[in-house]
Amino acid sequence: MRLLMVCLGNICRSPLAEGAFRAHLDRRGLDWIEVDSAGTGGWHAGEPPDRRSIAVAAAAGVDIRGQRARKLRATDFEAFDWVLCADRSVLRDVRALAPAGTRAQAALLLEWAGQGAGADIPDPYTGGAEDFRAVWALVDAAAEAGVARLVRDASRR
Repeated sequence: MRLLMVCLGNICRSPLAEGAFRAHLDRRGLDWIEVDSAGTGGWHAGEPPDRRSIAVAAAAGVDIRGQRARKLRATDFEAFDWVLCADRSVLRDVRALAPAGTRAQAALLLEWAGQGAGADIPDPYTGGAEDFRAVWALVDAAAEAGVARLVRDASRR
């Protein structure tokens, strides 16, 4: 199972989601699920996550310093099972970029994780530390619920 977290520039929301999912997967010893992240835009390609994202993840005991931003690629739609988007605007862009007949399914991250129909993760980029903490709380809860969903789904097969 391969999951791709996607936001705009891949420096705030999607790196936090990737880090949260990795932490929950590691805690449960689930090495059969892979997680990565990307952005719909390439403005920050090659850069580490925003320093505020790094700080909020570190405060939760998660190290995301090694991540590097990258732009969503057409090949991602074949390499991943799920492309999980931060908000409806990102989801719309992802669906528009998806080649016809691709394997990956695109969805809102929070909705996919059972955290609310149509729920968006707000972009904290222009905000302060409290905005990043709020995003961490959302993605961490989504990661916990999402990992539980994957385990449940796997046990039904």
